[in-house]
Amino acid sequence: MLSHLLMSLSLPLFIGLLFSLVFEALLSPRPAPLWQRPIAANVTHLGSWLLLFGLFTLLLQRPWFAVVFVLSLQLVVVQSSNTKSNTLNEPFICHDFEYFWDAILHPRLYVPFFGIGLAIAASSAGAIAIGSFLYLEPSLLSQWGAGLFLQSTIFLAGLGSLLVAIGVRALPAMSLDPVKDLHRVGLHASLWAYGVALMRSTPPTPEASPFLKVSQKALPSHAASNTLPNVVLVQSESFFDPRPWCPDVANSLLQHFDATCQEALEKGELSVPAWGANTVRTECAVLTGLAPERWGLRQFNPYRTLSRHPLPSIASAFRAQGYRTVCVHPYPATFYMRDKVIPLLGFDTFIDIAAFTSQDKHGQYIGDQAVARKVGRLLKDDDNRPLFVFVITMENHGPLHLEAPTQARLADTLPNATWPLPGHLRELAVYLHHLGEADQMLANVKTALNASTRPGLLGWYGDHVPILPDAYGHFMPPTGSTPYMIWSTQPTPPDQMPAEPLPQEIAANELGVLLFKRVFGRDISNDVIKAEPEPQEQE
Repeated sequence: MLSHLLMSLSLPLFIGLLFSLVFEALLSPRPAPLWQRPIAANVTHLGSWLLLFGLFTLLLQRPWFAVVFVLSLQLVVVQSSNTKSNTLNEPFICHDFEYFWDAILHPRLYVPFFGIGLAIAASSAGAIAIGSFLYLEPSLLSQWGAGLFLQSTIFLAGLGSLLVAIGVRALPAMSLDPVKDLHRVGLHASLWAYGVALMRSTPPTPEASPFLKVSQKALPSHAASNTLPNVVLVQSESFFDPRPWCPDVANSLLQHFDATCQEALEKGELSVPAWGANTVRTECAVLTGLAPERWGLRQFNPYRTLSRHPLPSIASAFRAQGYRTVCVHPYPATFYMRDKVIPLLGFDTFIDIAAFTSQDKHGQYIGDQAVARKVGRLLKDDDNRPLFVFVITMENHGPLHLEAPTQARLADTLPNATWPLPGHLRELAVYLHHLGEADQMLANVKTALNASTRPGLLGWYGDHVPILPDAYGHFMPPTGSTPYMIWSTQPTPPDQMPAEPLPQEIAANELGVLLFKRVFGRDISNDVIKAEPEPQEQE
């Protein structure tokens, strides 16, 4: 009887396995063919299908329903992966499963990229399929009895689990380049390999942080507190200079940024570990001073680790030197678990979207001008302590296609463009308008720093390049790096200015250390992070 039941399950099992391979071939970039993959990868794929088919047949009691259900879930992952690859240059990895919950809580940030029409159609088709299968396909439990049904489905799930365990153990080590790993071993094996490696990974220790010692106690020889500068560090959403990349962009678009760079103490290109999104990867690198490779598999969402294993940061380092530390982010604090992570990083205060009103919106999100006003009020609220403010802006966050460009703004952004705009310029025009708002925010923050009784230091950088797939397809993608600079209200005397200051290219994890060094004139670099040492001062 058991063998007879297993035979009745064999056809849907085989058909489902076949279609799982067909659906995997829809991925872009496409995985290598089966015969070019390691045997362990194919064993893992087979085991994954047996496991899922056994479990969902056990749950739904209908094998064909289970096949359609599992394949539908796979199609969701495939479509999500293709969308992510198209916009972020990275396929779906096991860390991304938690973003399905975020898509429910913050649909504006996710669903439009997937496609609102597709999401509605998929949901409707799923509801119809569920009702149809429940009505048309008889339950195996009622046909064969509980004993045989449980034995067969548990046997399939158990066999699948065994094959997955054998396959994953024999898989080659992952390179931590999701594109290469997906191509080499396929979707199922890469998801399992990343997931298992993530569970086995260990978080970075506080000793790895370049901010550890200066977070534990004040520097022994820093200046009196009334001479320490206020420090504002701005992570500007999707900020980069598009003019070298796209000749159609107005040369005057970033006039305040250009002027500030002429006066900057430090400037150059920032190598960031993100493209189009995944802001917290760059954010974490800047705040903690740790390069992505120090995180291993945890680098793809380091804030989940930081929520349980906090590390010293530039904020805790400033706080140890007597600074009041504030983070400003005009979005719900719970997103990316910042409500837990930001205080653990050493910030005294976290100002989120609750401190803003609907009148502060510009486009889809709280505008950069409103954020600049908030920073200005913080700088005026003097409590006899120097202030460190870390700002995470939102105005230029996608999806940009939800906004319509306007002809009146083209003179400041794309002066030679024809109207109506061609498809590849529509999202770009929206982006450039908000980029101009970021440039004005820069000017306003400089004004607020200059108005303070203390000296002031401003750090500015972009977290990643924007999501502009149509423009990138037309013009060629940019390099992926973003600009950074450090500016002071106290200009460097002409006799101390280098003859030809050259822009420096640094990694995101070096920027916070560089900023801290500029404030205190001390090099806190160690073997974790390489930074150019300051000349020794004569006592």
